[in-house]
Amino acid sequence: MTTIAKTTRLSVFPLAGALLFPGMHLPLHIFEPRYRALVSDAMARDRRIGMIQPRPGAPSDRPALFDIGCVGKIAEVEALDDGRYNLILQGVSLFRVVRELDVTTAFRQVEAELLAQDADPTLSLSRRAALEMESRRFADAQGYAVDWEAVTRLDDEALVNGIAQIAPFDVAAKQALLEAGEIEERAELIIQLMQFFGRHDGDDSVTLQ
Repeated sequence: MTTIAKTTRLSVFPLAGALLFPGMHLPLHIFEPRYRALVSDAMARDRRIGMIQPRPGAPSDRPALFDIGCVGKIAEVEALDDGRYNLILQGVSLFRVVRELDVTTAFRQVEAELLAQDADPTLSLSRRAALEMESRRFADAQGYAVDWEAVTRLDDEALVNGIAQIAPFDVAAKQALLEAGEIEERAELIIQLMQFFGRHDGDDSVTLQ
């Protein structure tokens, strides 16, 4: 991944299992006081929130974070009467944490480098076909109802990132998908994870740990 020169200050929302990719959307229900404060602050400034996963096994009060996350911009917000929020975040850019900042806010903040996006987010015809075939097999095995006609109309980037974002993989697997440098690499990893999952009947998640 190529770094865009400047660094930026980000308020981060550590949430295991929740991935966001540039151009994709992520619905969130915000109820904890510290993250309600984060949303209020973001709305008063630039509407940006850094979505990032905590590392597995880290203390729950202040877990260590993975290095790579995604900046989301609040595209839609519903403020509820009791102080909670319903949000839709739109992915803007992946980022790498440079350091965590010493702040007095209830929510955590980091200095981050923004990462350049894949310059050519397209798949080879054979990779696209393999991904669609494996996705059908995986969905059938899990009992998912999918509008395959709509899936075939998606461009390569939306298909790959959409699957990566919603697939029921564990934290480490999802992080590996987020950190995959190019779309071909991410698509191949999705195929491998779906094949691995299919050999573990009865489990409800894939693990890379």
